[in-house]
Amino acid sequence: MKKFLLLTTGGTIASQAGENGLTPQMDAAGLLHYVQQLKDLYQIETEALLNLDSSNIQPEEWQMIARRIFVDLAYYDGFIITHGTDTMAYTASMLAYMLQNIDKPVILTGSQIPIDSHLTDARVNLYCAFAAADSGRAGVYVVFNRKIICATRAVKVRTMGFDAFESVNMPDVGEVRSDGILWHSEPSKNNGEPMLYDNLESNIFLLKLIPGTRPEIFDHIVNMKYSGVVIEAFGAGGLHHIRRDLLEKLKLLEQNQIVVVACSQCLYEHCDFSVYEVGQKLLTLTNVIPAYDMTTESCVTKLMWALGQSHDVKKVKNIFSRCYCDEIDLKYL
Repeated sequence: MKKFLLLTTGGTIASQAGENGLTPQMDAAGLLHYVQQLKDLYQIETEALLNLDSSNIQPEEWQMIARRIFVDLAYYDGFIITHGTDTMAYTASMLAYMLQNIDKPVILTGSQIPIDSHLTDARVNLYCAFAAADSGRAGVYVVFNRKIICATRAVKVRTMGFDAFESVNMPDVGEVRSDGILWHSEPSKNNGEPMLYDNLESNIFLLKLIPGTRPEIFDHIVNMKYSGVVIEAFGAGGLHHIRRDLLEKLKLLEQNQIVVVACSQCLYEHCDFSVYEVGQKLLTLTNVIPAYDMTTESCVTKLMWALGQSHDVKKVKNIFSRCYCDEIDLKYL
């Protein structure tokens, strides 16, 4: 009988109604009470690691989760993490970067409705999460609404619907069907022994451009001593330089050794700064790192993780020129 560790962190799945709305209250044993059949199939140990709304899960919590998994990586056949949906994509991406070459499945799941509701999606999500872990496929995944999604490609796209997550710019890794799990791709090959890279730089700013964004925003980013910035540019990779010249101010970030990565505001497909003049100016005048087809969540967490390894701009650029956990299509590198 396989042995799994169920780590709970709070979220909607563990929430109950309070005076000020839903708040996480249920522990791991409470969750298992609603999926009793799992106890007949597996040896399950539980730990209430956190009890937070996922809006309050931040880099320090990511480190806690990764360290907890890594210390017992050899002891369990897999790990299931229940997590709030709002920031699950960030947590999943970061765990994929921190837990390199792991040889066990790490599955994140949650729900749109608390598990004690008669309409909940939590129970089927838990059953599917354990089924994915039972497959033995190593790596970090989000399992939700019967879909198995690569951790660095998951994005929450719905606030209320049960089909809350989509795999962006990459097909679902698999799906849970009536005849079992159907895998749509081969697992990635490990490149060595499992390693924990848990140093992070949380001092990162995400800037979504709008028409008329004032260049002075970069002065404030410098003054606040941010280490890195992710810019969500327009379309294939544009930003304005007429009247409000963002390009000139971007040089100020580089002069202050602030790493800048640019991705697209568009959810699907890749950014290509060579297509339009506004994008070519960005590449010519600055050292901005293009994120190509990475999701914003994956881009932000990779920058935090890269700067945790080194603050040397050239080394960070080198990290972004590699694919570690299917976060970027290799044809762009």
